[in-house]
Amino acid sequence: MIAPMESSPRDILKAICISDIPAERPWSQVLKRGQTLRIIDSEGQQAVDALLYCAADPAERYSTQDTLRTQGAAYIELGTRLVSNKGRVMARITADSCGRHDSSAGCCSCESNAVRFGEATKYQHACRENFILELSKYGLTKRDIVANLNFFMNVPIEPDGKFTVVDGISAPGNYVDITMDMDAIFVISNCPQVNNPCNGSNPTPIRVMIWDQDRF
Repeated sequence: MIAPMESSPRDILKAICISDIPAERPWSQVLKRGQTLRIIDSEGQQAVDALLYCAADPAERYSTQDTLRTQGAAYIELGTRLVSNKGRVMARITADSCGRHDSSAGCCSCESNAVRFGEATKYQHACRENFILELSKYGLTKRDIVANLNFFMNVPIEPDGKFTVVDGISAPGNYVDITMDMDAIFVISNCPQVNNPCNGSNPTPIRVMIWDQDRF
């Protein structure tokens, strides 16, 4: 079942930041409490991996386990509160024109590529490497990578708990709005995966936009 969707009244002309993230590349920004980040799937069927860290204390970071347990739901959807490993709400999903986002399947890595798709794929670029590159800007390392969000990624979960990545449902221009409840480092990997259907076997650019609390 796909979650209910809701469009946003935000005026793109009032955005304080607009950035296009090329296919396969990372991005990050320190977002202030009350600011809203919009992630736009520019061409459709593009998975966007993400991590959040408290700006004041990066040891506090997004927790998949606490988020899904608190919501009592298996997916990230409209109204979901993104919860930290200290039980605090870091951000909320305040608009969503897609209706399906994952927080169970994790991020791709060179090692997992080799195990799942064969040794020849080991040296393909992966989200874990993107996260390492971007986290280094904040004094963080690969040890700080935790289970992440996967915006627009379609990972149906069966009643017996089995799940797999299938074709995405996100259309060109679909977006999700994340409104911050604390100052946080928001890290994105525009997923480079080509071995499963999360990107339609063709990684493409995405766009991000940021609004201040009183500018929408």
